[in-house]
Order: sequence, then C-alpha cells, then structure tokens
Amino acid sequence: MRYANYVSETERDSNLASRLRVSVVRLNRRLRAQRTSQDVSLTQVSALSTLHKCGPMSPGKLAVKEGVQPPSMTRVISALEELGYVERTPHPTDGRQTVVELSASGLEYVRAVISAREAWLDRRLAELTDKERDTLSHAAEIIERMAEQ
Repeated sequence: MRYANYVSETERDSNLASRLRVSVVRLNRRLRAQRTSQDVSLTQVSALSTLHKCGPMSPGKLAVKEGVQPPSMTRVISALEELGYVERTPHPTDGRQTVVELSASGLEYVRAVISAREAWLDRRLAELTDKERDTLSHAAEIIERMAEQ
C-alpha cells in the first residue's frame, strides 16, 4: 500500500514538474514576443536586463550571470556597444579589465521593453479573479526562490 502511495506522489510531482516547465516556457515565449524592436537579439535583451537589474559589472561577471562563455559575452557586448546601448569604462582597480554599463539609450530601451512586457502581463492579470492573482503572487515567490537556488 505504501508503494502505491509513493508511486502516485512521484507521478503527481513529475506531472507538476512537466506542467510547470511547459507553462513557464510558454509564458516566457509570450513575454519575449512583446519586444519593442527586433534589431536586438533575445541574448542581448537578457544581458541588458541583467545590467539594468544588477548594475555595472565586468564582462566576465556578466557572462557568469547570463550562463554563457566569456567569448560569447564579448560578442554580445560589442554588438550592444555598436547599437549605443552599453558603454565600457576602465575597471577602477584592475587596469586589465573593463566595466560594462547601460548607456542612456540602453536604459531607455530596457524601460521600453519592460513596459511593453508588463503592460501585456497586466492585461492578462486583469482577466483573473482576485483569488487567482493571490495564488500567482504566492507561486511567484516560490518560483523566485527555486530560481535562486
């Protein structure tokens, strides 16, 4: 009897994991579709968002936060610099490094992207009941905690 309960709990957890994964991927896809410009790749938007959230940092630290190899991040930064969205400045204590930060244009772009995505999400949330929004608020806390681990 215990084994049967264990299997059903395992199946339930597996089903939850699958449903959650698919739901998060679909929601992310819909949010990404709200970009204001197709000239900037999703990788570039992600790097800009990280700089917006975390502030100026070295290219190496940005690569780590984005989960990409440093040479890839160097290409991303170069493209963003060419667009005028980021600026490189000398590192204050290590002359061998630079610090990457959002330019005024980059900040404006990030705010426009965030605004478009949040406006879309606000419209979807307005269609839900108060109870559903409360449930999502609690789920967002849990998902954030999971993502940070």
